[in-house]
Amino acid sequence: MTVVLAAERLTKQFAKDDQAIVALRDFTLSVEEGSFVTVLGRSGCGKSTMLNLLAGLTEPSEGVVSHRGEKLTGPDMDIGYLTQSDTLMPWRDVQRNVEMPLEIRGVGAEERRGTAAALLQRVGLAGFEKHYPRELSGGMRRRASLARMLAGTPRTLLMDEPFGALDAQLRTELQEELLQLWQGSGQTVVFVTHDIEEALLLGDRIVVLGRLGRIVTDQKIDLPRPRALDTLRVDPAFVGLHTAMAAALKEGSS
Repeated sequence: MTVVLAAERLTKQFAKDDQAIVALRDFTLSVEEGSFVTVLGRSGCGKSTMLNLLAGLTEPSEGVVSHRGEKLTGPDMDIGYLTQSDTLMPWRDVQRNVEMPLEIRGVGAEERRGTAAALLQRVGLAGFEKHYPRELSGGMRRRASLARMLAGTPRTLLMDEPFGALDAQLRTELQEELLQLWQGSGQTVVFVTHDIEEALLLGDRIVVLGRLGRIVTDQKIDLPRPRALDTLRVDPAFVGLHTAMAAALKEGSS
């Protein structure tokens, strides 16, 4: 398969109080087109730093990020990024938030409205087009953010623990909705999480990070799709993978 996103020997240092703080060291990863890669790691292992580099939002201190064979030197409209924090524009209603990537591309008003309406329907927000972010629940804001990212039709999606702040039931609903949106789309996803169950439910490949982005495990996930967490939890293959990933996380933090 075609490699769509590649990180080669990435190191990232930050200056703090006249000292160099290393957040990521010698990190290498290749992501194939159409795959769903979950990156699993505990807080402080460099997951968010890695995503910022893959998105072109920051430059590596050493190493190279390539997207579709070209060196990435800044943000790319073909790469969508859904962050942990809520980045909806509070002065725009839901419809105009979702339209924003299309506005940036110069798409006409009628086409923007049609595309946004279709996406809001897909993420379960039809009827909320004129609501403002402050009028939405946390789960609805996540849905709106997902729709806005998809409006730009990126072929590569980066997601930084997007459902981490939600309650368990809502998180499960959004995980299943994300899989439905992804399956058959041809899009490539890199999804960062600290939750083993989430990583196994979503991914067809799991990369476990230790300190400073050291790759402890890089494993293909052969669990059949579609997947539902309630049935997965009693699947012996899932239980075995869960045990192995827990051991890898423990190894990575030691």
